[in-house]
Amino acid sequence: MGSARGRIRSKFRAGGRAFVLSFESIAGSATLFVLWVLSVSFVPLGVGLVSTPWVTRLVRRHADRRRGLADAWSGIRIPVPYRPFPRDARPGLLGQAERTLLILRDPATWRDLRWLFLDMTAGYVLLVLAFGLLLYPVEGLVLAAGLWRVFEDDAYWYAFVPVDSQTTGLMAAALGVALFHLGLWASRPLLRLHFVLARASLAPAPGELSRRIDHLTETRHEAVDSAASELRRIERDLHDGAQARLVAMGMNLGAIEALVEKDPARAKQMLATARTSSAEALTELRDLVRGIHPPVLAERGLGDAVRALALRMPVASEVTVELPGRADAPVEAAAYFAVSEALTNAVKHSGADRVWVDLHHQEGRLRISVTDNGRGGALAGTGSGLSGVERRLGTFDGVLAVSSPVGGPTMVTMEIPCALS
Repeated sequence: MGSARGRIRSKFRAGGRAFVLSFESIAGSATLFVLWVLSVSFVPLGVGLVSTPWVTRLVRRHADRRRGLADAWSGIRIPVPYRPFPRDARPGLLGQAERTLLILRDPATWRDLRWLFLDMTAGYVLLVLAFGLLLYPVEGLVLAAGLWRVFEDDAYWYAFVPVDSQTTGLMAAALGVALFHLGLWASRPLLRLHFVLARASLAPAPGELSRRIDHLTETRHEAVDSAASELRRIERDLHDGAQARLVAMGMNLGAIEALVEKDPARAKQMLATARTSSAEALTELRDLVRGIHPPVLAERGLGDAVRALALRMPVASEVTVELPGRADAPVEAAAYFAVSEALTNAVKHSGADRVWVDLHHQEGRLRISVTDNGRGGALAGTGSGLSGVERRLGTFDGVLAVSSPVGGPTMVTMEIPCALS
């Protein structure tokens, strides 16, 4: 008995949810659809360059909310296939144009537009049916209870029943009861069908997912190769650096042991040399460890580690950090070395006298930008240091974008999907 009541409550709950969601569907989706179409139409006039990114953000939030409801109410998971939302690559109208172009090139943008149209039409109809079949029978019962008398002179149509007498009123009531039972049976499937329609509109095509999987597989292989190369570098540095110094120290100590009685002055001189060699070996080991995982990164987090890195740069630097927590250690390490490479490139190749670093976390992504006021012309092509950064970020499904017009400025933007603790 209790389970039957629970099923009935869940069916009424589905109807209530459909009723609430119908307002969001017809008002929210329709409004955003019109705003988006108008915004894109005004791109040639320049107004759309400013409004399109703003409207697109609203559309994506609206779609993400529907994804959340689909999962919570019907157990339907809808992928989130958006590319990282582009930031202004450069100031002024040209930067806005580049940003809008990147948004319009994202296939997910056009899927969102298709979903808005379907949501305010077919999706809205499904929601109305889900709660309407539960509400409409009330009218039939009211007609049978005596409201039909108002329409004695002119028949009132309840569905396909013309109500103008008590008999036809009772027929309307019977039809209402039948519709009510139909509504109890259909409310949950209709709500689920609404979310299935949303998934069909918003989910990426199978081919797009396959390309995504291929890309992730490729970046994983590159990460394995990069790790193997890094291990070989560490082994080489140890062999040629600290290990060689330690071996030389051992030989010196053996010679000192032989000379300590015969020639104390010479032994004392060799001891000073051994002390210097030990200090140099310790420095090399510290540098090697810092290259693997800087202690300040483990102890203080990414923000302070980047600040310390910027302080060692030979040019003026400004670091802005807005991170309410810490990412996983591998993500922090990848971000740290990516910033290090970008700063090194700025110092070596750009001719800049000032760099700006911005780190913040937004919409589930760690976003980093490194900007310099140098000569520009930087490329993230094969063989450059930035291509290595791109491979490192790709291990975590991150992306790198470079905006570097001739004459500058150069902005290197990096984004890594992650959560903060």
